[in-house]
Amino acid sequence: MRFIIVTGLSGAGKTLVSHYLEDMGFFCIDNLPPQLMPKFAELCYQSDGKVDKIAVVVDIRGGDFFDDLFECLEIMQESGYTYEVLYLDASDEVLIRRYKESRRIHPLVKEGRVIEGIRLERQRLKKLRETATNVIDTSNLQPRQLREIIHKLISDNGSQPKLIISIISFGFKHGMPLDADIVLDVRFLPNPFWIDGLKEHTGREPVIKEYLFMFPETQTFLAKLIDLLEFLIPYYAREGKNQLVIGIGCTGGVHRSVTIADAAAEMLRKNGRTVIQEHRDINEAN
Repeated sequence: MRFIIVTGLSGAGKTLVSHYLEDMGFFCIDNLPPQLMPKFAELCYQSDGKVDKIAVVVDIRGGDFFDDLFECLEIMQESGYTYEVLYLDASDEVLIRRYKESRRIHPLVKEGRVIEGIRLERQRLKKLRETATNVIDTSNLQPRQLREIIHKLISDNGSQPKLIISIISFGFKHGMPLDADIVLDVRFLPNPFWIDGLKEHTGREPVIKEYLFMFPETQTFLAKLIDLLEFLIPYYAREGKNQLVIGIGCTGGVHRSVTIADAAAEMLRKNGRTVIQEHRDINEAN
């Protein structure tokens, strides 16, 4: 069981961290009253492993409830529930700038100056910061850098989570996939549509695959495509992408794009990549 309490100064990045943890498979709850944490932890421990990664965001938005945090943490310890405290901090200057950009009101000073709220919040959180398992200062961090730190800190083996690759075959005459990060046009390959006895088949069938791979350009293109993707994938992952959508298109989305999409997916899986496939237009009439 991994139970992480995300806390820290308002504007320091707790919401971003919560999103990153959710992407890593954590069950996340924002602004949970501390009094509910022991009971919530009990429910998670009784789930027989169904819920084994939990992150709760607890901060001064809880008002008077927040003052009971340490008492609740003691209850969790006495009950044998282990937890980590991840504290997010930032400089006064950076927090003020973030508040001005977002036009949010500091929760401790609804009508006063933001700097007054920040100072009050630092005082109330001083003890919590001193006892935190990990402290991250986000003052000079871009979102991508914060994500990398969280991944390294939280991942069991320190590795980056796997990038999910979605390969979509489609027909240009039906429009390109709107969410595609990369679009490849395979209309330069010989078209089985014009060959007697092949039109009624699809690119998933051996007869079409055998026809297309008779041509050296098909084999060369596939090899170069895999080389390109294997070069790009680590960089996309480094930039914080969780999913890479690759569109492979031909005229109708029934023959060439389908065969190439299947072949590319198979080769990427052999390389250890996580791949899902969709043949968007395979059932469309030619």
